[in-house]
Amino acid sequence: MAQGQSRSSNVLVVPQANAALDQLKYEVAQELGIAIPQDGYYGNMATRDTGAIGGNITRRLVQIAEQQLAGQQNFQ
Repeated sequence: MAQGQSRSSNVLVVPQANAALDQLKYEVAQELGIAIPQDGYYGNMATRDTGAIGGNITRRLVQIAEQQLAGQQNFQ
């Protein structure tokens, strides 16, 4: 597999969100004190670290969605 490519079959529903998700990944990693490899290869990172980043991203996305849903409830 070429460097920087992913085996993931995940396809973004909104492709324009890619930059925002990348930014979120770097923010979460920085808050956790985890350095993301600049070359994009995660093979040398500990599973615990990548899991912590992914888990915190998911937590934030759920929080954002809950806030948006709560805001929609107020207008209905």
